[in-house]
Amino acid sequence: DIKSIIQKKRKKKELNRDEIRYFVGKYGKDEITDAQAAALMSYIYINGLTETEILELVKAMAESGTVIDLSEISDNIVDKHSTGGIGDKVTIILIPAFLFISS
Repeated sequence: DIKSIIQKKRKKKELNRDEIRYFVGKYGKDEITDAQAAALMSYIYINGLTETEILELVKAMAESGTVIDLSEISDNIVDKHSTGGIGDKVTIILIPAFLFISS
């Protein structure tokens, strides 16, 4: 349950794949409160994540939504999108860098 996951991270222990997927899945369905999510995020901020935890969190978040298969278009597809707001300074550097690397 979410309370034991929060306590585990509070104790600076590594979350496993199932715990991370539980959190992402339940929070996406509004079955975990914002307060519980904030508590977990606070302990993650304070104690950090291991490389494995980061990878599992990214995978769980990516797989929690609709995944579009673009393999028919190309084997090499890159996506860069903004989170919105003013000051997205990554695109101006990223696109020329990608074009240089891929040529």
